[in-house]
Amino acid sequence: MMLGFSTSLRYFLCCRTVDMRNGFDGLAGIVQNHLKQDPLSGDVFIFINNRRTHIKLLYWDGDGFALYYKRLERGRYTRTVGNTPCRQIKKEELMMLLEGLSFAGMRKGKRYVHG
Repeated sequence: MMLGFSTSLRYFLCCRTVDMRNGFDGLAGIVQNHLKQDPLSGDVFIFINNRRTHIKLLYWDGDGFALYYKRLERGRYTRTVGNTPCRQIKKEELMMLLEGLSFAGMRKGKRYVHG
């Protein structure tokens, strides 16, 4: 199954920089040991390197890991800071991050939520 960005998925942004030489197993180890999350949960885990020019998304799709990897040719991703190892973000925030927009300080207008 291919990774599709959906509101039904949960997205966790790692708040520390990560060495992009890490592959599937290295990133899964960071998820389990540093973020204290289950890499097999079906959640999407987002990692950014120190120079903020590379991003990786790790996702367990039910029978294996999928990895999305992007390198910027110009510009940088928004700095990830926090007092916790990671923070949950919304799909829209991930889309903004991938497009080079900063979601820090932005507020979403009121919307109807059913249920």
